[in-house]
Amino acid sequence: MKFIRDIYAAKRAVAQPVISFEFFPPKTDEGDKILFEKTIPALMELKPDFCSVTYGAGGSTRDKTLLIVDRIQKQHGLTAVAHLTCVNHTQEQVRELLAQIRALGVKNILALRGDPPGGGEFTKTPGGFEYSRELVKFIREQNGFSIGVAGFPEGHVACKAGKETDWGYLREKIQAGADFVLTQLFFDNADFYQFRDHLTKKLGVNVPIVPGIISILSGPQIKRFTALCGSKIPATLAAQLDKIGDDDAAAGEFGIEYATKQCADLLKNGAPGIHFYTLNKPHSTSRILKNLGLA
Repeated sequence: MKFIRDIYAAKRAVAQPVISFEFFPPKTDEGDKILFEKTIPALMELKPDFCSVTYGAGGSTRDKTLLIVDRIQKQHGLTAVAHLTCVNHTQEQVRELLAQIRALGVKNILALRGDPPGGGEFTKTPGGFEYSRELVKFIREQNGFSIGVAGFPEGHVACKAGKETDWGYLREKIQAGADFVLTQLFFDNADFYQFRDHLTKKLGVNVPIVPGIISILSGPQIKRFTALCGSKIPATLAAQLDKIGDDDAAAGEFGIEYATKQCADLLKNGAPGIHFYTLNKPHSTSRILKNLGLA
């Protein structure tokens, strides 16, 4: 398996975008079956460069996350990134978990502060980490991993001091040892460009800053997502979603069209790749990449 930092470097050398997908651990046996027998095989046909697998709130899916990452790498030969959070973990528990991850042949980790189970305010676990930059530094000290972190073009929802303060925290994560940044979902590319330019031109960041894109499947669903993560829905997009209403089929088609335009503009303006939040569904992502001529 490859280091993610090397994947971005190799694609940059030949002026090609890195295409990656994110999956989440299903909650049911049927969900597992669909993921491994339908979703992943369909998306593998698109020849992605890597994928990532999320980590449930409070580390609730830790074992399953690693099981899925391991199976993807061994069954499909696709480099996979395991998410790892600070929530409910002591330093010693993380050390043991990293040893387990290493033993599986997993070389890449997305280091996150994470969400507490049941929502609410984040509380540091005694003997653990308060900030994701501390987790990044700890992982870097173990050697042998490429480390990614999350970036927030509109600022983290919990950062009350404003987005530029939050972007400063991101630089600290990179200084602690992060190799690449995957962003939170967004719908206005101007937010991404302001975020990227602030990091690169004002803060001196030089690692890949990769836009995270989601294709809308339904109006009510995306409104819930954005409310939780603090991303905004631009007025023109909101008006279109209101017009579509509860017609999920129409929303899905519109989502593909909107995301295709977003991705085309991002790649035209220098994005090193696109990270797709697939929601464990292959249809929209497949259509978008075909529209872009990248399938």
